[in-house]
Amino acid sequence: MKLRIATGLAVVTLAVALAGCSAPSAQEPMYSEGTSETSEAPDTGAESSQGALTTAESSLGEIVVDGEGMTVYMFDNDTKGADESACAGECATNWPAVTTESGVPEVEGVTGEVGTITGVDGSTQVTLNGWPLYSFAGDGASGDTNGQGVGDVWWVLTPAGEKIGG
Repeated sequence: MKLRIATGLAVVTLAVALAGCSAPSAQEPMYSEGTSETSEAPDTGAESSQGALTTAESSLGEIVVDGEGMTVYMFDNDTKGADESACAGECATNWPAVTTESGVPEVEGVTGEVGTITGVDGSTQVTLNGWPLYSFAGDGASGDTNGQGVGDVWWVLTPAGEKIGG
């Protein structure tokens, strides 16, 4: 019985995640103007440790995680170095941006180039090698990689900022 419930929850989670990857409706802007300048983000109530980047071992090897140990992802629909995120609306609900309250994210063990852009909600979104970073609502615990390969557009990153798979 527990297996049936867990399987059902996994299917629902995957369906919600894939829905977040679909094209936005006509009312939802897909892109938001952004800049590569570092500026103070509005207080969103997010914990400051979220914007920190570090590494952790996983079934995929050594990966990048945020300051809370949650896996970070890149999105193939983003454009590297474009200073804007392609994930808005329902996508941003399922794939929240990794943000920082300070101008410069804390980094430990990550060798790729870390930066920031202005996210779709005006917060300061962390980037790695020019790719905006996201967490996944379907990851329930530190080190989960449930978003890996979702929709064939979401990827876990190595400490050098290279996507794993895809």
